[in-house]
Amino acid sequence: MSLSRRGLLAAGGAVGALAATASGAGTAAASPPPGKGRRVRTGFDRLAADGYALLKGEKVGIVTNPTGVTSDVRHIVDVMHPDERVDLIAVFGPEHGFRGTAQAGGSEGRYDDPATGLPVYDTYLKSGQPLADVFTASGVDTVVFDIQDAGARFYTYIWTLYDCMEAAALAGKRFVVLDRPNPVTGRAALGPVLDPAFGTFVGRREIAQAHGMTVTELALLFNARFLADRPVDLRIVKMSGWKRTDFFDATGLPWVPPSPNMPTPDTALVYAGTCLFEGTNLSEGRGTTRPFELLGAEGIGHRWAEAANALGLPGVAFREAYFAPTFSKFQGKTVGGVQLHVQDREVFDPVRTGIGLLVTAKRSWDGFAWRSDNWIDKLTGNTRVRTMIDAGADTDEVVGAWSADLAAFRAVRKRYLQY
Repeated sequence: MSLSRRGLLAAGGAVGALAATASGAGTAAASPPPGKGRRVRTGFDRLAADGYALLKGEKVGIVTNPTGVTSDVRHIVDVMHPDERVDLIAVFGPEHGFRGTAQAGGSEGRYDDPATGLPVYDTYLKSGQPLADVFTASGVDTVVFDIQDAGARFYTYIWTLYDCMEAAALAGKRFVVLDRPNPVTGRAALGPVLDPAFGTFVGRREIAQAHGMTVTELALLFNARFLADRPVDLRIVKMSGWKRTDFFDATGLPWVPPSPNMPTPDTALVYAGTCLFEGTNLSEGRGTTRPFELLGAEGIGHRWAEAANALGLPGVAFREAYFAPTFSKFQGKTVGGVQLHVQDREVFDPVRTGIGLLVTAKRSWDGFAWRSDNWIDKLTGNTRVRTMIDAGADTDEVVGAWSADLAAFRAVRKRYLQY
């Protein structure tokens, strides 16, 4: 394959101090004062500021994508590659690819990166021993993970993390996770917990639909609970300056779209709920400038917005909207539906909102249908949401059905929180 050539970038200094131990414990630098001017230092910032001491003497490979950037938007691979303090020998690309050229459900394959000459290996849809074989063939001693997550169980990068941890253990490699913020805060876990019988790449294991964790916290949970029979030799590098109540715009960090249909932090804010429309015959807004904020189909008029607003869901209002997707469902056709407008993100609940929209869409439009493969069950992690809505349950009844499972997950989650 061919990518546009990027010039090599000189390594630059980063600020902060390193916090990295096998258990994730460590003394973080004092956080700057909250409010304007407070900046978060990512795990990579702290690793670099310590001269990559954690990686000394190791042949290093990194799992990353376009979100692996410094605060001045240099890609970390371009920064690390010419730096003699670290021996970076390989890159591993997830879904959408290392340089981000592939759409949903695609990757970039195996190639040599034009900017650095480094070999880039494809991890997408690989797991277990086949992925372990990729790590072995690359010649690395340590695999590093640094990708911006979106905070939802069905966003595949956290399962790339899980698969790479499992494969690194099989291959006898050390694993280092560099932390980045959960863009929608780390205040709470929300939504149904996955039933392992429905495990797929959009949800391997039993976590909540909106997990409320960072990638280092998830790595610690994965290693202790789901990979306990063969845990990986894990190190984490925490952030400094991040608080669990921080939305992404409070961090001072640049937003790089983690995937083509996650253009802004506003998208991430609604994604944990409205991505459920992938499991229906309605458009989830792919092919528009506001994916996951615009929802609709041919034949839907004003009734849906009226019904959704009548629910009185906290922190959000719905506008009757019309749009013509440039690709994906209803490509080139004008469809009707709603646009979500989050008016108070402090009280907005994306998962309850997603359920409310499914309930009202089914009641407002007689053309509503689930995808024939019951993809909704993979997204929600069980059959309960689909069957309850089909049986006429209202929003509160559906949301209440997962309360016991969610309470149990919240208790487990609490043990692995680092901030």
